[in-house]
Amino acid sequence: MSFRKKETEITVIDAAKNRIRELFSRVDYVSVLFSGGKDSTVCLNLAIEVARELGKGPLDVVHWDEEAMTPETIDYVRRVSKDPMVNLRWMCLPIVHRNACSRMQPYWHCWAPEDITELDGFQRVPHHEATQWLYPASRGNVGQIIGMRAAESLRRFRNVMWREYDNWIGPDPMCPHALRAQPIYDWSTNDVWAAPRVFGWDYNRTYDVLTKLGVTPHAQRVCPPFGEEPLQRLWQYAQGWPDLWEKMLHRVDGAATAARYSRSPLYSFNTHVREPEAGKTWQEMITERLSLWDAETAKKIALRMQKEIATHNRQTRNRPIPDYADEGLSWSFLYMVATRGDLKERKSVAFKTKA
Repeated sequence: MSFRKKETEITVIDAAKNRIRELFSRVDYVSVLFSGGKDSTVCLNLAIEVARELGKGPLDVVHWDEEAMTPETIDYVRRVSKDPMVNLRWMCLPIVHRNACSRMQPYWHCWAPEDITELDGFQRVPHHEATQWLYPASRGNVGQIIGMRAAESLRRFRNVMWREYDNWIGPDPMCPHALRAQPIYDWSTNDVWAAPRVFGWDYNRTYDVLTKLGVTPHAQRVCPPFGEEPLQRLWQYAQGWPDLWEKMLHRVDGAATAARYSRSPLYSFNTHVREPEAGKTWQEMITERLSLWDAETAKKIALRMQKEIATHNRQTRNRPIPDYADEGLSWSFLYMVATRGDLKERKSVAFKTKA
């Protein structure tokens, strides 16, 4: 089941601070994951305020440098590092990221030694799996503050709707002594932008460039650029940061093609195939799409589709999957997943749940 939203009299500022205070009381060591984006900016500033109030600090702040970063982001992180309340760990490691620009190179490693330097010997892992060595057991119980909000996507909304209490905090599956806290999960985009203006906080000037490009506040992102959703915004790099874009073109396969066609049917953008092609079944079409991926990626996509089918069968009591549906699972949706990959499940299936 899921729970409905509840309106309260407390402000989002006070609610977030209360959660951060509670996190400090629950763990031995608090760390802020700081991307340089607007959400982590709010989390960092609130955490600093609470740390000062509790007589703690400086705060451990971890910044994962994802290589393809705007100059404004780099400058902002440098400014943050000079705050006496911040103990910044700036991580430039070959962490694996999704590359949705190309099926030939479905992943890329930022700062990969063979691509960037002569260094070697780093282990390739997703950064969420790096928690166990980033926070060794000697630190005690760790609380990671993460700037994730339910308003950003249906997937994130669903993640905080399954529990009535403590839905903002939970265990880190990769690290038994760590908790992951989302103190601003219930903030709106307007809330996030209002806070720096009201309190005079510093912020990433990348957003000023995006505003000049005509990007709406809700659509502005500071994140790895080559995933399924971010690749639709590659044109912003080409127009806003041409020097950086020139480097990005040579960094991963398919970047130039994705920048030109990511918002077209070639990348299954806003495209809904409502019925199978003549002489083919949905299963045959999906199999053809999966065959275009490498074996490992195809297996992950197939497992994701199996999970969606299992959820459909459970919630509809094994009703047949329709060709197309505005709500719930359909063969059209599964075909889209097989085409795009969508390994982070950015596109979610919405089911009605009884109140």
